[in-house]
Amino acid sequence: MLDGLCIKTKMRGCNPSSRFSPAFTFGVGLLLCGASALAEGTPIPHGTLELLAENQWIAAGHKLDLGLRFQLEKGWHIYWVNPGDSGEPPRVEWQLPTGLTAEAIEWPTPRRLETSSIVDFGYEDAVMLIVPIHAEASLAAQQPARLGAEVRVLVCSREMCIPGEAQLSLTLPIKSQPPAPDARTLDARNIALFTATRKSLPRPVPGNWRFSVADANDSFVLTANLGRQITGHQITQAFFFPLAESQIENAAPQKMLPVAAGFRLTLRKSDQLLKPIQRLKGVLVLSADRAYLIEVPLSKSGAARSKAAAAVESTRYDP
Repeated sequence: MLDGLCIKTKMRGCNPSSRFSPAFTFGVGLLLCGASALAEGTPIPHGTLELLAENQWIAAGHKLDLGLRFQLEKGWHIYWVNPGDSGEPPRVEWQLPTGLTAEAIEWPTPRRLETSSIVDFGYEDAVMLIVPIHAEASLAAQQPARLGAEVRVLVCSREMCIPGEAQLSLTLPIKSQPPAPDARTLDARNIALFTATRKSLPRPVPGNWRFSVADANDSFVLTANLGRQITGHQITQAFFFPLAESQIENAAPQKMLPVAAGFRLTLRKSDQLLKPIQRLKGVLVLSADRAYLIEVPLSKSGAARSKAAAAVESTRYDP
């Protein structure tokens, strides 16, 4: 019998291909008791979860960034907005005062989580999801505001998945204007975490890059022209994370062929793709961990300029 924290969770329905062991079936409640080596945060299965605020106040008419920071035990992971072949992303229900609105989650670039037969997309160790909160200009500077979140998360290892739930909240004062810089109360740890997380977010593509996507029967062929400053021989690796599920075969190799001023990436279609797609959206990771948001209309021939601005909004998806 493991000592430590006991976390009551209830099984939730998932993808038909989810990797639940036979002991974890739909509708089954379980009591997970496990020691946690993680000192801070609310317990979730095999980890902790914190709700953080970058600023320690809310200013009417301004944006406040909140963070959902997951810390996971070694060997366990959570999922990206498109989980891949199994799993599901974290779900958040906000309880906010009138005048505050939660915007779409900003997702860091995921990692490939591979087993012998499937590939998932997600995060190991620690990750923070940023959630912008919009404060209306008419928000009254009265008593402090309580910001609450109910988070449902699926935490998995290579052998099993355990659903969990956490109730989080924090209380912040409301101000009519942001405090002057010398009067601000800053949390150095929080600032460092938000700064690091923003560096892990995929960025818009440079304006002179060009992309096209062709339908080649059983595959999509993504062609990239990156201009003179980056030539094909400098791009040694490329991987595409699709925003939508069941468009490409996640476990299939993504074959990259260098071409003049860029490369060509072949993406095998998913056997679950039942109708034609109009455009390919997602995160393109190049050599040296450079990640970019792309949204490229599908075309039989000719190049289409990547819509960087639209891609930023389309990939900030609130599940």
